[in-house]
Amino acid sequence: MAEALKSVIAQSLECPVCLNTFTDPKFLSCSHTYCKACLENILECHGNDQMLRCPVCRAETLVSNQDVSKLPTNLALNSLIKDVKNQYQFCTNCESENKPQDVVYCQDCGKYFCTTCQNKHSQMPDCISHKVLAMSEILSGKVSVRRYRKCRKHPKEDEECFCFDCRRFACYRCVVMDHTNERHRVIEAVVYENSHMKSIEDLKSKADKKRSCFQKYVDFIYEQKERVSNVKKQCTKDINKAYEESVRHLAEKKELLISEVKGRTEVVEIELDEMKKSAQEHITHLTTIADVVTNKTKIPLDMDALAAHDTLCQDLQEALKQEDPDYNQPRQSSKKGNSISFKRDVEKDELALGKIVNTVAKNIVLPTKNCMNAMVGTPEGRMAVGCYTAGLDIFSADGQHRQKVFKNVVIRGVGFLSDDRYVILNGSNDITLYTPEYTKLNVKFETLSPDKGGFADLTVDGNDQIYVSYWKAENIQVFSQAGGKVIREIPCGGYSPIRQITCYKDYLITASSDTIQLIDKQGVIKYKLMGLGNFPIAAVSQGNTIMIAKLNSDIGLVSIDEYTNELKHVQNLVSDYKIEKPERTWYYLQQYRSGETAFCTPDRLYIFH
Repeated sequence: MAEALKSVIAQSLECPVCLNTFTDPKFLSCSHTYCKACLENILECHGNDQMLRCPVCRAETLVSNQDVSKLPTNLALNSLIKDVKNQYQFCTNCESENKPQDVVYCQDCGKYFCTTCQNKHSQMPDCISHKVLAMSEILSGKVSVRRYRKCRKHPKEDEECFCFDCRRFACYRCVVMDHTNERHRVIEAVVYENSHMKSIEDLKSKADKKRSCFQKYVDFIYEQKERVSNVKKQCTKDINKAYEESVRHLAEKKELLISEVKGRTEVVEIELDEMKKSAQEHITHLTTIADVVTNKTKIPLDMDALAAHDTLCQDLQEALKQEDPDYNQPRQSSKKGNSISFKRDVEKDELALGKIVNTVAKNIVLPTKNCMNAMVGTPEGRMAVGCYTAGLDIFSADGQHRQKVFKNVVIRGVGFLSDDRYVILNGSNDITLYTPEYTKLNVKFETLSPDKGGFADLTVDGNDQIYVSYWKAENIQVFSQAGGKVIREIPCGGYSPIRQITCYKDYLITASSDTIQLIDKQGVIKYKLMGLGNFPIAAVSQGNTIMIAKLNSDIGLVSIDEYTNELKHVQNLVSDYKIEKPERTWYYLQQYRSGETAFCTPDRLYIFH
């Protein structure tokens, strides 16, 4: 009876998953118990799922953060396992009451043997092939024991049969009593175990093959990753090499450009230094003679002193005869220096940096004095300058006056549609369309009068929409080429759009006081540049950058700079170029299709090459 009880207890201490004695047993919500490590393995098989399904009853248990250690421990079972492990196992083969301690366990006989019985067992011919396990290895957990199961109904009987239909082991008595009449499929337990082990081995073999298949896949991924990593390393190496070479080339180019600037400007500086030296020598000469002659502390009395004094007076008179300094000479030399500028290659490879150029401007006197009021590039690549008295003068990029059109039309603003038709804004803020042959078209636009809108300007975008800005109304009206009523209005947010308004991509460029703004088609200011002086003006370059001109009208100096579409400075194009001082502060900026920059005052057109 004791042996049967031990066998039942031993079976109860086995984990249903690993079939070994429980290690750190954990409860599931369904009350089934498993080893902590077995539950972790089961949970790991389901990826990131936090629901653990019981292998026996399929009930689900929530495992927060996949931390199995937080599940309750089966303390009673844990204590029983410790008590059983602490009990010595005695030989089950000896017939004496004082049984010695066992040293081995025979898997095939299902018995524990002491040293004496183990020696006898090993010498029996039928037992030579039996699998014998040392108790030290069993207790340490290195090997697991396959025990014969004892029937729960008949504790003295081994469960030597297995019923497929009931999925349970049974003794012979149970088979006869419970399984035969129902025609259950019953086989010997050993046959089932062998079949089961073979099935497990087949599954293990397939799992090994599948694992090998996926391992090859993982190895392949690793190889691909290594290839990508090698590409990254090689590209990084090439980039660093290109960067170092580029830096070296840039440094060399920079030194060459600086040397070129130095060479060009030093010639001018030497000329100016020589003029300065000559003037200073004359100052010294005048000062020395004047000091000697006008020294009244001693009056010359004798003949020699009088002669010397007369000579010095004559020298001073000769020095005084020299003409006053000619400011034109240093101005001309300075002009040569001021014409030198750095031209950055914005549209080309940045590594090219740019080149040193001389700012050269053609100075063209306009046919009508102090009347310029608008300027725009023509479809054929020329520049049209409009007059508020009447007429539109056309100039080529070399400064030649090609023709004058609309001689009787007051020009306040001018633009061109995509089919080359003229869009003219007159002094009454009326818009009129003309054919390329200057024929007036019968298209009416409902614009604001000068009383309501104030001074107006005009531009046309790439979609042939016409924009009219009003200084007094502080807004911009948009018209279609078909004329009629305004299709929408763009508020200027409290500032007055003054002079030239320009379309730039999805923005409008407007000017007010000392500020240039880029606004969207709803009037929202996207970018702003302030502190540009009195009434700056902007235009779009052929390279799709923004040019801004600033004029010091008091002394007649104009500067033109290039900016990005976010109004960040790129480079200076024209620096303090001397122009004829205009009678009124009104000017326009445009660029020829061929790249020349046109700057127009009320009296003159300057074309910078």
